[in-house]
Amino acid sequence: MPSAKSNRVAERRRVRNAPLRTRAKTLVSQAKISIESGDGGNVEKSLLAAVVALDKAAQKGVLHRRNVSRRKSRLMKQFNASKARSAD
Repeated sequence: MPSAKSNRVAERRRVRNAPLRTRAKTLVSQAKISIESGDGGNVEKSLLAAVVALDKAAQKGVLHRRNVSRRKSRLMKQFNASKARSAD
């Protein structure tokens, strides 16, 4: 059973981490939408913003580095597949 101090610490961390986690999730979903729509120059810009947000979250310990790596890998895989489709 967590103590009162442990609860206070957990709450402080939750408040500090929530905006970083939310920003990363928002930018990743925006990047996915722009990849699917095939919006030329905006895709790379949104992809870069998502990668930066994920890296910052990992650096600060909000998300695990392997979780971030997996998300970035999947994003790049989607991006490359959409580029290949548009080239055909």
